[in-house]
Amino acid sequence: MIRNFAKLWEAVADTVPDQVAVVQGARRYTWREYEARAARLAAAFAAAGLGPGAKVGMYLYNSPEYCETNFAALKMRAVPVNVNYRYLDEELAYLLDNADAEAVVFHTSLGDRIARVAPHLARLKLLVAVDDGPIPGDAAIAGAEDYETLLAGHAPAARVAPQGDEIYMLYTGGTTGMPKGVMYPFDEFTSFFLQGYPPMIGLEPPADAEALLAAVAARREAPPLVAMSAPPLMHGTGCWLGMMAPHMMGGATVLLEHRGLDAEELWETVARERVVHLVIVGDAFARPLLAALEANPGRWNLDCLRLMISSGAMFSTEVKRALIAHLPELTIADLLGSTEGGMGQSLMNRHTPAAETARFALSPTSKVFSEDGREIAPGSDEVGMVANGGLVPIGYYKDPEKSARTFREVNGQRYSFPGDMARVAADGTLELLGRGSNCINTGGEKVFPEEVEEALKRHPAVTDALVFGVPDERFGNRVVAVASLADGATVNEATLIATVHEHLAGYKAPRAVHVVARVPRAPNGKADYPTARALFNAHV
Repeated sequence: MIRNFAKLWEAVADTVPDQVAVVQGARRYTWREYEARAARLAAAFAAAGLGPGAKVGMYLYNSPEYCETNFAALKMRAVPVNVNYRYLDEELAYLLDNADAEAVVFHTSLGDRIARVAPHLARLKLLVAVDDGPIPGDAAIAGAEDYETLLAGHAPAARVAPQGDEIYMLYTGGTTGMPKGVMYPFDEFTSFFLQGYPPMIGLEPPADAEALLAAVAARREAPPLVAMSAPPLMHGTGCWLGMMAPHMMGGATVLLEHRGLDAEELWETVARERVVHLVIVGDAFARPLLAALEANPGRWNLDCLRLMISSGAMFSTEVKRALIAHLPELTIADLLGSTEGGMGQSLMNRHTPAAETARFALSPTSKVFSEDGREIAPGSDEVGMVANGGLVPIGYYKDPEKSARTFREVNGQRYSFPGDMARVAADGTLELLGRGSNCINTGGEKVFPEEVEEALKRHPAVTDALVFGVPDERFGNRVVAVASLADGATVNEATLIATVHEHLAGYKAPRAVHVVARVPRAPNGKADYPTARALFNAHV
């Protein structure tokens, strides 16, 4: 069995060379073109002195070039490194230096930052510029190669056989501290998706490579598998579920042209490209998408869409239900996981009984443990740490201390502890409370922001909310929030606080709620608590 994404994609390109692999607006590449372009880029990397294990930074917006750079690095047994395009000089220099980057592929609109940090990267051998406009400030980047010129100047590299020691690494922004590279054995990482992704799209996991490629070939006569990632590919949810896994099945990856969420553009693209599988990140994406459907009844033919996958942020049951009301054939898979591993899921369609938000069926390899290593008993109401015992990373790149804290053995079994806290209900389902590092201690009571945020969003005027603690002389910390409202909506602070009191214990309700134009979030929909706190403090 082929247990290497690059080899699978090469086999797919041989099997369905004329099917579409990557789409962004008017740009369309077949599998033949996609594989050849990635092979040319791999040849350019090798010519610059990169070899197996070399780290290739991708400082790029969603684009075909992002997909090709990822593919090219994997082809030559190198390691593609995701780089957050929002990072400024200090963060960018830290990540590229920490990753030991030997090459960086970047959009020219980000080039001024590259110009400033590149001279300080000791291992750097190659800079490749993808032209998306002028470099801000007309900064000069010594030795940078133009992407298309570089591809044209190299013949496709010969395919190489994997050796079984390849590493896949994804940098996580982390809830505390600087970003860390999470390392996986590449063959185990590939196998995880080979077994887990096909059932999501209604297929049996393949018994071997021949069965997989036979299924890919069979889809020549069927409607193609078309997937789209609404969040950035620089984050695991978008990259793994919106590009890498669908490619494994011969699917096409559709990318939006706007660099922020434009709900109308997204639905227009779903309808035009006949997207079957859409990746989002919780309410931050789902609520604007729902609002667009409600404001434009019947505008788009969306009967192609069958699966919506979300991970990484809270996804309210009410919003799921409303989306399914508009798209009755839709199944929503809400995945509990992080860069450090997957732990559970919640599936919903029009036939699913009503369920509470943040309730997940634990995966067979996941458990909830107390701090002293005792497994939490279902129905005990005790809070514990969620642990994944399935695909467990090797560790964090160059950080053995944090690796030892996060990836450790309990009763002889190795687990990943990303930091999520939860209870286990009497029926065995998991009630997710939030990330332990965000927990607010107020007067000795623990408050998890996510459950308070969810309560605030139950008010019909609230479109988004973030909850956090601020210093308090009496209680140590007091619970406060920022919230954004639907267009034209008005609601007073007391009403919002009363809404939380209706659903949660009194000590969990925010003492103050500041309404902002837009709750701050990263492009992948994850909460930006430092900015939220600054907005609140500026209002006080």
